Amino acid sequence: MEIGGVMAYIKVPGDIEKRSFEIIEEEMGEKIHQFSEQELPIVKRIIHTSADFEYGDLIEFQNNAIQSGIESLRKGCKIYCDTNMIVNGLSKPAMSKFACSAYCLVSDKEVIEEAKKEGLTRSIVGIRKAAKDKETKIFIIGNAPTALYQLKEMIERGEIERPALVIGVPVGFVGAAESKEAFKSLDVPYITINGRKGGSTIGVGILHGILYQIYKREGF
Repeated sequence: MEIGGVMAYIKVPGDIEKRSFEIIEEEMGEKIHQFSEQELPIVKRIIHTSADFEYGDLIEFQNNAIQSGIESLRKGCKIYCDTNMIVNGLSKPAMSKFACSAYCLVSDKEVIEEAKKEGLTRSIVGIRKAAKDKETKIFIIGNAPTALYQLKEMIERGEIERPALVIGVPVGFVGAAESKEAFKSLDVPYITINGRKGGSTIGVGILHGILYQIYKREGF
């Protein structure tokens, strides 16, 4: 829209976000009704993050994943992320409300040395180390299929307690779709994006979609 030859645009941050979600709801149309009250805010959040409506067809929720995640976040927990991009993307004010913290070990000195010594990816070694921390209840994997495979193997071998939530959304052409599909065999609260799509920003969007539901319910 132009006013006096000048393009008019929304400048207020809150208004931009509000209008974005209105557009998302309009364009989703009847698909909105495919999702539960808990699922829909997450779907809208990742569409908002990516501007890609296909995510509404690709997302999958298993084993009471959202409620399990909400309960763990309310208690305060550690969240392991396979990239620093996820850690940096998570809302610090939202996390601090519930005494939650996020961390990544791929740049950890011990992890780098062990990965080099064993000829493994840092993602594998990092998630092995994170699994030893009993306060780590939520895992967000947005980049490395090897991390999701490793987590699956550790759960199957009983080397780690059943996580409260796994957000498994690695992106790419090698192993991403396969690792996400393989993880579905476990009885673990799990949110994934089927196929090759995903990524760190999608992992962040999913967790924010859960966090903001707690905010809305509890009046923060």
